[in-house]
Amino acid sequence: SQKRSIYDQGGMEALQGGGGGGEGFHDPMDIFSMFFGGGRGGGGRRQRTVRPTVHQMRVSLEQLYKGCTRKLKISRVCLCKACEGRGGAVGAEKECGECDGHGVVIRMQRLGPGMVTQMQSRCPACMGEGKVIAQKDRCKSCNAKKKVNEEQIFEVKIEPGMHDGEKIVFEGKGNEEPGLPPGDIIIVLDEQKHNSFARQGANLIMEEQIDLVEALCGFNRVITTLDDRKIFYTSLPGEVIDHGDVKVIQAQGMPHHRNPSDKGDLIIQFRVAFPTALDDNSRRVLSQLLPDKTTVMVDDDIEVFELEKGVGPSHHSRSRGGHGHAHGFEDGNGVRCQQQ
Repeated sequence: SQKRSIYDQGGMEALQGGGGGGEGFHDPMDIFSMFFGGGRGGGGRRQRTVRPTVHQMRVSLEQLYKGCTRKLKISRVCLCKACEGRGGAVGAEKECGECDGHGVVIRMQRLGPGMVTQMQSRCPACMGEGKVIAQKDRCKSCNAKKKVNEEQIFEVKIEPGMHDGEKIVFEGKGNEEPGLPPGDIIIVLDEQKHNSFARQGANLIMEEQIDLVEALCGFNRVITTLDDRKIFYTSLPGEVIDHGDVKVIQAQGMPHHRNPSDKGDLIIQFRVAFPTALDDNSRRVLSQLLPDKTTVMVDDDIEVFELEKGVGPSHHSRSRGGHGHAHGFEDGNGVRCQQQ
């Protein structure tokens, strides 16, 4: 531009003297306008916005399954209705004489003999606003602050299938600042731990404990779902359930968000409870019913040991820094499922 070429040729003196016939800089902030594109309010600077207000809302797994509407009271900053955000009567706001409307003041500070520096700070007279209102003209409701705090109740609609951490946005309902569009209110869903189910995507995972006789001879169970329905299931005739086995009930998991008729699966992991001890008669009966056990011939010179109660291998592996599971996975709720 013409002003920049004048500055390059003659420095500040040329600018202040209007060198080359151009008008001088009456505002020192114009230098920043020339070099950084637009200065105060210029097109090169990103438009100011009001920061969004973020709130966390605790929700149960049942609420995420069925959907619901929750009410939330939020405190926000809004423009004063009494003065319509002006801070006082119409025309009462004047340019600050301390900073000439810049909102900042520049002071010289001595660093040492022959050494000075310029320090820029927020104007104490207008608190960086660049405008002031006389005491007699100030709004009685906000005392010329232009803003007041108010509480408002919002209805938060939680749709079936929403996820932990999902955001619900109320656009333009957040804090307000004079001359700027209102900010947003963002509600972040915080899923709480459930006693029976753990969520993994659209699937629900649960753990079911059965006795040894049930694992060998069959069983049935009733599950209460997250929407209070009853599901009855039974094991197949002749099927033996091993400890850690995983079974699936299709389409009884979480609904998919925006398509709630489509659901994930219910995954059941079985824990078989073994008896702690058997009497002689029970051992004899079981030996007759079950396949023959393996018998090992022992030489006279072989070392013989007795098994003692102790920690399992998973404890040893965890003490060495491992996870204690060679296969499968375990989520944060303690439910572990084998890989299919």
